Amino acid sequence: MADQTAIEWCDSTFNPWIGCTRVSPACDDCYAARSTPARTLGVVWGTGEQRRRTSDANWKLPAQWQRQAAAFQAQHGRRRRVFCASLADVFDNEVPTSWRVDLLRLIEATPDLDWLLLTKRIGNVDRMLDEAARLMPEVLRWPLPNVWLGATVVNQAEADRDVPKLLRTPAAVRFLSVEPMLGPINLTSVPVGGGHGHHEFDPIITGNALRRADREAPHLHWVICGGESGPKARPMHPDWARSLRDQCADAGVPFLFKQWGEWVEADRDGDTVTATEASGIDLEERRYDLTAAHGAEFVRVGKKAAGRLLDGRTHDEWPEVRRG
Repeated sequence: MADQTAIEWCDSTFNPWIGCTRVSPACDDCYAARSTPARTLGVVWGTGEQRRRTSDANWKLPAQWQRQAAAFQAQHGRRRRVFCASLADVFDNEVPTSWRVDLLRLIEATPDLDWLLLTKRIGNVDRMLDEAARLMPEVLRWPLPNVWLGATVVNQAEADRDVPKLLRTPAAVRFLSVEPMLGPINLTSVPVGGGHGHHEFDPIITGNALRRADREAPHLHWVICGGESGPKARPMHPDWARSLRDQCADAGVPFLFKQWGEWVEADRDGDTVTATEASGIDLEERRYDLTAAHGAEFVRVGKKAAGRLLDGRTHDEWPEVRRG
């Protein structure tokens, strides 16, 4: 619901409605549930709770961005990227199909915007698009060329379950958001064969979720990675992020490192890294020991001090989108 946003991987956010249900370990400390709009409007998270559709004025914002598209392109050398929905989930079971139809019509009416639909319910997409298509058969021709479809996964179990579902769903761009990263993930081990119905893809084509023998076969076009922020944030081990970065580099898949979150790793002597020392925080009260499980100890320094450098550099890579 903002013309500009601090989220590193988009330019603007648009929330057609507010509200959701926690369905993943990523949701344990959901920032959207404690956001100002959710609290101000009294939106309750959970199954069976009513989602709050946003105002008509808010729904007019994308049309305004569409009118500004040429100027945005001239200024930035690319199209505006719109994250939908940061305070909800487009494919939430509690959302009326008619609302999704309205959103899809809006997306089609703004062809010069790139819409990033990120969901924790990738398994719902096929069914919900079919339901929407029955109400708008003259409009919906999926995949819409200006939709980037993404799935959130936070650990190997979620990757193994949800990445194949993402690959089975047609999209102009398929991306993965590994945020918060709560454990190591090997995308090269995710099974990619099989399929179902009209979204089936050939299991004979070899490769993995990042790189396949046939580059036209379904694969991931982009990976986002980040640690957790917020009052109950959990640390992310640097080796988890490094491994994901290296997997993407080996496959030639763009990688964006969003943030460390609230925590940084203590060095081998038990002292804190430079960012921690500069923060002036009482370290002994803010230690988080993962030595037993992960061979590391972390110190809470806050999101700003932790920053977003991975091995001394930023990683801001984006997928190339072929048009026309």
